[in-house]
Amino acid sequence: MNKLSHTDSEGKANMVDVGHKPNQVRVAKAEGFIKLSKETIRLINENQMKKGDVLTIAEIAGIQGAKRTSDLIPLCHPLQLTKVDVKTKVEKDGVRISSMAKCIGQTGVEMEALNAASVALLTIYDMCKAVDKQMVISEIKLIEKTKVDID
Repeated sequence: MNKLSHTDSEGKANMVDVGHKPNQVRVAKAEGFIKLSKETIRLINENQMKKGDVLTIAEIAGIQGAKRTSDLIPLCHPLQLTKVDVKTKVEKDGVRISSMAKCIGQTGVEMEALNAASVALLTIYDMCKAVDKQMVISEIKLIEKTKVDID
């Protein structure tokens, strides 16, 4: 088994030193899904939720979530994000969230992409909880991560 990078020799939590790593263009993509009732989907599509435009607010919340990742996940490095994109897609039984986070840095942005998707999904849950008691958030996963050397 590989040694865990976020623990020291005594097994204590440790923020990894990435100072020796080169700056690279780093991109990560994630997604997640929230299962909703047909009535909830109808209300979202007709923009009839009392709290407002669910899809737009979820997208903005996801962007904010990505930007606050290091405040929420203790061993994540604060990153200078160059782009965050969050998209919502209404499907027959819910809403799928797709997120992308990008930076030029020494460590990856997968936690930011995952946090963006998670916060967007939680925002949909919050905005719809008054009318849908059966919502289920699932399928939150990293889709892709890349790093490219800067020439």
